[in-house]
Amino acid sequence: MTPPAVRTTVYLHATPERVWHALTNADEAALYWGHRNVSTWLPGAPWEHRRTDDPGTADVTGTVEAATRPHLLVTTWYAPGSPHPAGPSRVTFAIEGWQDLTRLTVTHEDLADEPEAERAAAGWSAVLSNLKTHLETGHPLPQQPWLMP
Repeated sequence: MTPPAVRTTVYLHATPERVWHALTNADEAALYWGHRNVSTWLPGAPWEHRRTDDPGTADVTGTVEAATRPHLLVTTWYAPGSPHPAGPSRVTFAIEGWQDLTRLTVTHEDLADEPEAERAAAGWSAVLSNLKTHLETGHPLPQQPWLMP
């Protein structure tokens, strides 16, 4: 049986370089994600998804598998303390520019089960909505969308 995966696509009025920067710059990611994405972003490098309310805590860790600025970023994705018998999942950010738009497709693969896939789909939808609002208005949404019941 193939492990579940989710794919989410968003269209942004921003350049691919601007989208890449928002994903990989720790300070900017903190503005719309509530976490700082910390890495050198070189293939083989570790990365951490560090909480902004407790900078010493990484809710997700992994390894950069591929990085072709500003078009492709592939990372492993592992929540410390969460059992995932098949190993970490994988997240691919595909960034494609066209005229004044950028299409960002996030594919999260190798998820443990359908409930994890449902949580991932909801999480990516919220984060990418906040990213889009942030890039197009200069401000994230007024509330963190992932907290909405």
